[in-house]
Amino acid sequence: MYISRFFSFNLTFTSADLHVCIEGVECGGWEPIFCFPRKSHVDDLFPFFLRHAKQIFPVLECKDDLRKISDLRIPPNWYPEARAIQRKIIFHSGPTNSGKTYHAIQKYLSAKSGVYCGPLKLLAHEIFEKTNAAGVPCDLVTGEERVTVEPDGRQAAHVACTVEMCSVTTPYEVAVIDEIQMIKDPARGWAWTRALLGLCAEEVHLCGEAAAIDLVTELMYTTGEEVEVRNYKRLTPISVLDHALESLDNLRPGDCIVCFSKNDIYSVSRQIEIRGLESAVIYGSLPPGTKLAQAKKFNDPDDPCKILVATDAIGMGLNLSIRRIIFYSLIKPSINEKGEKELEPITTSQALQIAGRAGRFSSKYKEGEVTTMHREDLRLLKEILNRPVDPIRAAGLHPTAEQIEMFAYHLPDTTLSNLIDIFVDFSQVDGQYFVCNLDDFKFSAELIQHIPLSLRVRYVFCTAPINKKQPFVCSSLLQFARQYSRNEPLTFAWLRRYTKWPLLPPKNIKDLMDLEAVHDVLDLYLWLSYRFIDMFPDASLVRDLQKELDGIIQDGVHNITKLIKISESHKLLNLENLSAESQSRLSGTLRSQARRTRLTKTLESEAAEPPSPDAAEKSLASRLLRQGLLTADMLKQLEKEWLTRRTERGREKTEPGTYSKGTRRKKQENDSN
Repeated sequence: MYISRFFSFNLTFTSADLHVCIEGVECGGWEPIFCFPRKSHVDDLFPFFLRHAKQIFPVLECKDDLRKISDLRIPPNWYPEARAIQRKIIFHSGPTNSGKTYHAIQKYLSAKSGVYCGPLKLLAHEIFEKTNAAGVPCDLVTGEERVTVEPDGRQAAHVACTVEMCSVTTPYEVAVIDEIQMIKDPARGWAWTRALLGLCAEEVHLCGEAAAIDLVTELMYTTGEEVEVRNYKRLTPISVLDHALESLDNLRPGDCIVCFSKNDIYSVSRQIEIRGLESAVIYGSLPPGTKLAQAKKFNDPDDPCKILVATDAIGMGLNLSIRRIIFYSLIKPSINEKGEKELEPITTSQALQIAGRAGRFSSKYKEGEVTTMHREDLRLLKEILNRPVDPIRAAGLHPTAEQIEMFAYHLPDTTLSNLIDIFVDFSQVDGQYFVCNLDDFKFSAELIQHIPLSLRVRYVFCTAPINKKQPFVCSSLLQFARQYSRNEPLTFAWLRRYTKWPLLPPKNIKDLMDLEAVHDVLDLYLWLSYRFIDMFPDASLVRDLQKELDGIIQDGVHNITKLIKISESHKLLNLENLSAESQSRLSGTLRSQARRTRLTKTLESEAAEPPSPDAAEKSLASRLLRQGLLTADMLKQLEKEWLTRRTERGREKTEPGTYSKGTRRKKQENDSN
């Protein structure tokens, strides 16, 4: 370890004791050396180094305290109210359409008090409506909505809520936690862990896949509670077909085409409309009201709409009369525990969840069928469905506001995003748990970091659910936080001006996506209105505004094929040449390889076939159209490009002194030779 003589003599901020320790000695030139008195040693510098390091890295000063705060090894101890009672845990295990949730809900309805915890607002709404229809007063609690049914406004004995909103301090006779296998979800798993460990109920009924049984049993062993498992079988048969659909001409009433990208949704809807058929459309970013309207349209026997085009959003929360599930692709982008994007085939659990929507007990189709759009995907689908579901190994955890506040006490000058990183680095978890991915939280924290807010308020803003792919939603979170920091209430009139209300019906797909973003912004306002009532005072007016917007979006989705057609004509949407972003690079590669394989086989078979009188019907173009590999618009575009290229080549041949690039290059090479 060296220090230059010049540097040591010219230090103006070094303490006196350090000057005594480091003593310069006259040496020739500028060669850096370290000089000490006879009784000094290099080890004497360590206290000064440590003092400086603690100033630069404050974590070193309090690392032991930080480790204690971030110790997540015994989560059951976080819920003393639940540990004070002896709960009975009942696991209803079975595939989709097996009646497991039905039996749990029956216990919920017959209890004196109960709570239902679902993964979606749609499911919470469904149970809320069913419970009240059965004559049992029930409240609704979601992140954006509170509904009380009692005339005097007091809380009903039963409540249906999204799992994040369940109370872990209110006593109940029966609690139902739906889709318990989502305890492994990289982003939301912490909510199921919290409900499982913290609900104060005499009986806790869990509904979900058998893959979660072992983990739940292990977790309940740490609380001293036994798990009773009740197994259920599917109520209606379901079969995987031996042939793929291959062409949209082979669609039948009751078919549902499942896509994993919006562009595929648009493309398939357009092709169905070209064939003179009508389709309903459901995807994740649509408002709940629009999803229900599209489901009702598809289920209505008197409606001409008999085809459904949807994403995996149909896997939960919607009752649909589907005869046959058709996987348009088996590749789905996903986010792993590290927050990295992965492009892999769907899991067995996902495939079973989606395929199970066909032939449900409550629908008019008592037998379900499953297949793929493309022939080469069928074998992979059968392999996926025949694999055993991997057992769930760990449950998600999330740092609480109190833990982050204690971290901030020790590290007062650290940003919230960095506090989260430090917490994750210091956290200790048992093998049965993992810390959920916090990238969305950190994204929001960095977005509003420059706005002066208290730590607790900042934490709440960062937990607000937003779609960070929507720029308008992200800028709205920033604007809301800025208004809050100025102590300026966000009134109904202000929000109308901000969203440029009234909004016009969508004229193309871009307009529709913009309306969906505005709907998300209104959701964000409602979510914050239940955390900061004084600053977001007009929740009821905003909810009425959102219902009006929902109606505008419903009309747009009802005419979605017209919007797609207009978007194509104005080059706002390119369905003929999907981008890597919309379809994913892996999906595009696999799809193109498959298409090349099918195209090669088609060419080989065409070369082997002798000419026949009906050769026009068996032409390559007609077969590609029939198989769905080409559309009429694509064929016209290819014809136009071919004619243009042919004209250019003819002009090059007829004009003297004109060469193509290749010809000019060859001529130049010959001249030089």
